[in-house]
Amino acid sequence: MVTQESMTLVERVKAPTPRFFRVIRNIGLVLTAVGTTVITAGVALPAVVVSVAGYMVAAGAAVAAVSQTTVDWKRHNLGSILR
Repeated sequence: MVTQESMTLVERVKAPTPRFFRVIRNIGLVLTAVGTTVITAGVALPAVVVSVAGYMVAAGAAVAAVSQTTVDWKRHNLGSILR
């Protein structure tokens, strides 16, 4: 049986993610996309807006990365039993 301590980062990312954290991951990806769009906009925007967009990109990426590494142990163990 696989334990939390024995999993590598790649195994964690590939393992099933709980539904709540999938929603949080998607919110983080949307924040990152919106922030990137604002930063790369072809029009002149106030410095405050661009600064906030930079924080949105950083926060969104961090939220998405942390959410992706959570593991749904019930589904993970069920999958390993069925193999």
